[in-house]
Amino acid sequence: MTSQTLFQLSRIGYLALLLLLSGWFIQQGINGTYSLGFSLIWIIPLLFPLKGILTGNPYTYAWASFILCVYLLHGLTLACITTDAFVFALIESVLICILLVTFPFYARKRGRELGLGLKKKSEQKS
Repeated sequence: MTSQTLFQLSRIGYLALLLLLSGWFIQQGINGTYSLGFSLIWIIPLLFPLKGILTGNPYTYAWASFILCVYLLHGLTLACITTDAFVFALIESVLICILLVTFPFYARKRGRELGLGLKKKSEQKS
């Protein structure tokens, strides 16, 4: 896969996840399951990497995976404890798993194209 394909797939998946979770938590806040403030607290961490993901910054793609891990735990927990929201939890978990694969691959490919990365220790002369 090219970095452009990974970029498009990651960006579309991230925006789909953002819309899915925003809709879910806002709906939960409106119908009284959660308070609206609690629902907004769940959405805010997803907004932190938004600018970098939309612009294709490989560094943002590298660290955004850590934020997704919290939402993966939410999805897997929800899938195990409820039958009412099982389909939502399954969609959330599968989407996040896809993003957890595409984010690091995009960061690696694009970082190499830009010449970014960790520098190797230079050989010491003895």
